[in-house]
Amino acid sequence: MTIDEQPAPPYAIPVEVPVGKTPPVFKDTLQIGIVVRDLDRTMRTYIDDYGIGPWTVYDFNDETVDEMMVDGEPRGYSMRLAVAMVGKLQWELIEPTSGDTIYSRFLAEHGEGVQHIALDVENYQDTVARLSALGRTSTQSGRMGGVTYSYFSTEKDLKVAIELYSRPLN
Repeated sequence: MTIDEQPAPPYAIPVEVPVGKTPPVFKDTLQIGIVVRDLDRTMRTYIDDYGIGPWTVYDFNDETVDEMMVDGEPRGYSMRLAVAMVGKLQWELIEPTSGDTIYSRFLAEHGEGVQHIALDVENYQDTVARLSALGRTSTQSGRMGGVTYSYFSTEKDLKVAIELYSRPLN
């Protein structure tokens, strides 16, 4: 029996929340981004204790990423990151290695943990414009291999930062 087929428990209170006329902004959840202090140690825990892997590791720095921006200003930074699929969802572990970034700030303010969720959108440019109209700014971005990634300041309303890609990653 799947979770959708299970009857509602007696303590569940069904409430119909009407959906507004605003069309959905996001199509799918692509990734959960977790900031860590030690990428190698964390990957080892995921592999040894939970069987999560294999991991692909990337170095993001000024030699591999173009158009690096933080808070709307050109700024270099570096990080090591690793990605693995858990079902249909990509898990990303991020270890900031230099620069004042959203990752290093997250570690200083919250410690290790979920920092962002990456979401798929119908049209990247239209969604960026829509988020800007809502007052959500790009906090960090870059361009790698022809793909632009951008994080947005949605923590106050969505309770987590979101990341968008200029096109879906394969």
